[in-house]
Amino acid sequence: MDDGLRVTDRLVVPAAELRERFSRSSGPGGQGVNTTDSRVELSFDLGGSPSVPEALRERALARLAGRLVDGVLTVTASEHRAQLANREAARARMAALLREAVAPPPKPRRPTRPSRGAKERRLAEKKRQSQRKRDRRVDGD
Repeated sequence: MDDGLRVTDRLVVPAAELRERFSRSSGPGGQGVNTTDSRVELSFDLGGSPSVPEALRERALARLAGRLVDGVLTVTASEHRAQLANREAARARMAALLREAVAPPPKPRRPTRPSRGAKERRLAEKKRQSQRKRDRRVDGD
């Protein structure tokens, strides 16, 4: 846990920039829930981090704008009974969020048109379907 958070091959968030808070968790654990601080809150100051390159920081700030509070990204984990398991879950969740946020934008879609064969197949299927419905109809004949 002492090493940094590996987001991508080139981006590693140093452990010194991550803040962990522990609190009592609801959920599984029986009576131990009332006494152990197993819930983990992992925070990372994305806006003020010197370890994230400027271009990636801008992209991540734009994509995570709805999740940030004053430039700080916070992830919580409380699904496990053990604090260590929750710490690992929170780190994995934080890494996945940051990986998605700093990923390059997808290539723009090149608009295409349906082929002639696709149009003909669609129209033939429509004719078959309408004929099927017509055959089921009970007329006054």
